[in-house]
Amino acid sequence: MSGVVTDPPFTDPADVARRLDEADYLVDEGTSTALFLAMALGRPLLLEGEPGVGKTAAAKAMATALDTPLIRLQCYEGLTAGAALYEWNHQRQLLAIRLAESRQEKLAEADLFGEEFLQERPILRAVRHSGPVAPVLLIDEIDRSDEEFEALLLEFLGEAAVTVPELRTFEAARPPFVVLTSNRSRELHDALRRRCLYHWIDFPAAERAAEIVRRRVPHARTPLIASAAQFVGRVRRLELEKPPGMAETIDWVSALSVLKTSELLRADILSTLGAIAKSPDDRDTITDALDELGHPESASA
Repeated sequence: MSGVVTDPPFTDPADVARRLDEADYLVDEGTSTALFLAMALGRPLLLEGEPGVGKTAAAKAMATALDTPLIRLQCYEGLTAGAALYEWNHQRQLLAIRLAESRQEKLAEADLFGEEFLQERPILRAVRHSGPVAPVLLIDEIDRSDEEFEALLLEFLGEAAVTVPELRTFEAARPPFVVLTSNRSRELHDALRRRCLYHWIDFPAAERAAEIVRRRVPHARTPLIASAAQFVGRVRRLELEKPPGMAETIDWVSALSVLKTSELLRADILSTLGAIAKSPDDRDTITDALDELGHPESASA
């Protein structure tokens, strides 16, 4: 799935950033460049980063910016070709056999493996998409799947094609824009990495994090948003099992706003800590470190 796209939908990385901004997704220069190059070169893009930094949201925003469907494949341990690529409709095949028997007709094996019995799963659906704009295919959390599943992806990632042995090889008329995400819970195979462009997404700096939260929680007060974004940035430097990401930051500011909090006070931090601390150990670590976090002056009240 490589080669320069003849009519790229974006003119440059700045155009990507502008269009994603219109789709309510703020992106830094590195990410906008990675997205632009992957689209312009017709290559899959592997996005890695800690949970909650916006990898999945980037694919969703691209689909919105391109006004095209988002097709999502959520990966998990034991994911099979039948769940990801295609499978056969065994119920319809059985009905066809019974109908043929009632008519005293004989069915060849090929008669039971026609396209009318083929059930598309996300990857084949993306390949066979017939709309005017290629879809965005999100292969989410690829690191949760098995190495065997990675091998199943290689033909598709290299050629934008899926082979159904009983029928033929289906090639995409308009290769989908493929975004793979990984939280690095395990190392991915070199063969998969070679087929993709790569970009690591960092947690945003406090100013951009605050702007992201402001868009998601517009009714929250600006000083509260700024203080919360700064505080989460400092919390992420602690030794935590699960450092809070943007999703947790947004949830936290939403909770504080519901409680009509206008400034970040210690009591409010402690009463809403469950929005950003996802385990008892993380909660204790943050609580014990409150005085050393360098949190805003209002939090020490």
